[in-house]
Amino acid sequence: MNETRIGAGTVALSLLIAAIWGFNFVVIKVGVSSVPPLALACLRFLFSAVPAVFFVKRPKAPLGKIAAYGLFLGVGEFGFLFTAIKLGAPAGLSSILLQAQAFLTAILAAIFLGERLRAHNFVGMAVAALGLAIFAFGAGTGSGGLSPLLVAMIVVAALGWAAANVVVRTMPGTDALGLMVWSSLFSPLPLAALSLAFEGPSRIGAAFAELSLLTLGALVYLVLLSTLAGYGLWNTLIMRHGAGKIAPFSLLVPIFGLLAASLVLHEALHVLDAAAAALILAGLLVHVLGGRLGRLGGSKERGARSA
Repeated sequence: MNETRIGAGTVALSLLIAAIWGFNFVVIKVGVSSVPPLALACLRFLFSAVPAVFFVKRPKAPLGKIAAYGLFLGVGEFGFLFTAIKLGAPAGLSSILLQAQAFLTAILAAIFLGERLRAHNFVGMAVAALGLAIFAFGAGTGSGGLSPLLVAMIVVAALGWAAANVVVRTMPGTDALGLMVWSSLFSPLPLAALSLAFEGPSRIGAAFAELSLLTLGALVYLVLLSTLAGYGLWNTLIMRHGAGKIAPFSLLVPIFGLLAASLVLHEALHVLDAAAAALILAGLLVHVLGGRLGRLGGSKERGARSA
């Protein structure tokens, strides 16, 4: 792959995508306030697939892997995430906790794909695990509202995202937008069945009968901006510049998520919550950039010796 130099326009676009995905958590909070969460997730993936599937070419990958990606992402990640936010998980803190997917992806890739975990990966995981422990056993009490159950649900959502990431790694060269559109075909039916079973026809019917413009706007945001435009632009940048240069911008997503939740939903970040969030972000930073920083330090040391 021919990587090009990152200019100001690419940086601005990367920041815009991170902001879109960060604000996405506020939009989810708004959406599930009116529509049952599993029903909302069903609609998100239904309209992410239709009508786009008639215009976007099917990716050159086995149908089973496309289906697995759709189920892990749609049912595993967003089914649990939407439900946790509906049950009271704060939007800002949810955006932080969901970043556990980075560590879970590394662990699953090591188990199923034989990828190697390095020292900085373990250090990052240990630091982030301490933050997760604070959330699970301390931060939710009288602070941000995260109970151990909600923490567990968001971690399961992160596991669904991680499993989807591992499936993607077995499909190198697959068109990302095509994968997003076609995999979305496999999420609506299971989500609809779960919604009918756990949320009930009466709740779903009442929600649809009273759809507001705000709720419809939230759905449009989830489908067009967060899913299709977000993933499409993001993967275009990765194909143009390389994952190593673009992926670190995703570290800004929870920052935008916290800011958006504070400004729009007036969510307060209490001291213990802030400490836990800082540990998770610090662990994520070490996990993603630790190896690169180590190589940079080693090259500087070799340069100093040669001088």
